[in-house]
Amino acid sequence: MPPVSDLVQHAIDRRTERRGDRAYLLELHGAEDVKFLVIGGARAAIVSSEDRRRAAVRWFSAAELAALNISTANALFLGVEAKSRAGRFAVALGDSEADAHAEGLAPLVDLRSLVMQGVIGQESFGQLAEAKMLSEWHASAKYCGRCGAETKIKDGGWKIICTACTAEQFPRVDPVVIMLVTHGENCALAHEPRFPEKMYSTLAGFVEPGEDVRTAVRRETREEIGIQIGKVEFFGSQPWPFPNSLMIGCVAEALDDTITIDQNEISHARWFGRSEVRDMLSQKHAHGLFVPGGHAIAHALIRQWAEAK
Repeated sequence: MPPVSDLVQHAIDRRTERRGDRAYLLELHGAEDVKFLVIGGARAAIVSSEDRRRAAVRWFSAAELAALNISTANALFLGVEAKSRAGRFAVALGDSEADAHAEGLAPLVDLRSLVMQGVIGQESFGQLAEAKMLSEWHASAKYCGRCGAETKIKDGGWKIICTACTAEQFPRVDPVVIMLVTHGENCALAHEPRFPEKMYSTLAGFVEPGEDVRTAVRRETREEIGIQIGKVEFFGSQPWPFPNSLMIGCVAEALDDTITIDQNEISHARWFGRSEVRDMLSQKHAHGLFVPGGHAIAHALIRQWAEAK
């Protein structure tokens, strides 16, 4: 299988070696060329084209946020802009606070919707994914999981330390396998109840403790559609900040073609041939069936297979 191109592009140098340097972070934070992006719960402040088919991060200056009465004191350090070396930070707001500033932050748009519609650029998606995953982690890590005391933020938001027992915690990333199951000239796609009507996608599931990637692919496929899997090949990976996953894409060869769905997770699944999948990709399917948008790894998995021959 040919290697997949990167699904996320990075224009920010994370400067991991400088996160613990408080003086350095303060210098970046106070510089005139510092910029901030804003995350409001599940939403992000963006700029978009007139036809709303393209979107990117909206970067704010410190003065612009001060004019909106939005504090940057607890901004999360994303890194530095690759060319200018200017500091880049994220400001995380709760839903109610974001609503209170909605006019000044507009448009404030649901990030998942932007990704599924395929309108957000890869570079912007990488920046927003980093910011959202960090902000989600902080929202759930205000108290120590060991003793229950309050925590404090360290290293620009990349570490928290308990104020009582001094236990340290770091951002959490949950590995998820996402796999295109193939059998000869067909692939299996499924519709989940949470999907938009008529959308079909690949299977996916969390990697469990003690599992490797291939074992997780085989277990999840068997659980969801009752298919035994033989060969599993790695395809690519993608951060998925809903809330904090890393999608590990694979192509899995089925040993049989009898689908038995788990109705607790899948409402319908069936085999699709390449011609039908190409119609779904081009939104020309006779019954209006379609697949996830272009910036989802599921789309990349499906397209690579459909266009292979």
